[in-house]
Amino acid sequence: MKINKKLLLVSTLCAGILVITQSFTLKDHDDKATNLKVLPKNTSEEDLHNIMRGYSKALGVRCNYCHVSQEVPGQQHPKFDFAADDKPEKNVARDMMRMVDAINAKYIDKIQTNGHAWEQITCVTCHNGKATPIVSTDSLMKKQ
Repeated sequence: MKINKKLLLVSTLCAGILVITQSFTLKDHDDKATNLKVLPKNTSEEDLHNIMRGYSKALGVRCNYCHVSQEVPGQQHPKFDFAADDKPEKNVARDMMRMVDAINAKYIDKIQTNGHAWEQITCVTCHNGKATPIVSTDSLMKKQ
């Protein structure tokens, strides 16, 4: 009987390791980014997560601000459809990404002060942790 218990234990451990290994392997294929329209199509998963975390911090928002999410009963985190274009905020974000890239390429990269290039602008330059860009009171006075 002792041999059967040992065999059962070893078999169970091997099966568990196999299931865990396969789940990590499948996860890599399922999480491949799709529908990238501004970022390069070959952006790695790690780089994409870092970029999105940067946007999240710069705008003070969570993933569901731009991405479709659905609450799943019994789960702590919602399920996301990152490829969906259903939310208008996602396309606004794409337009803003294009705008920032254009400003940096056309203007900022060409500015030199005492032989030093200026730092490029990013989302936080205008957003400062807020979902909508912060407008200075000087800007408001000029519009009136």
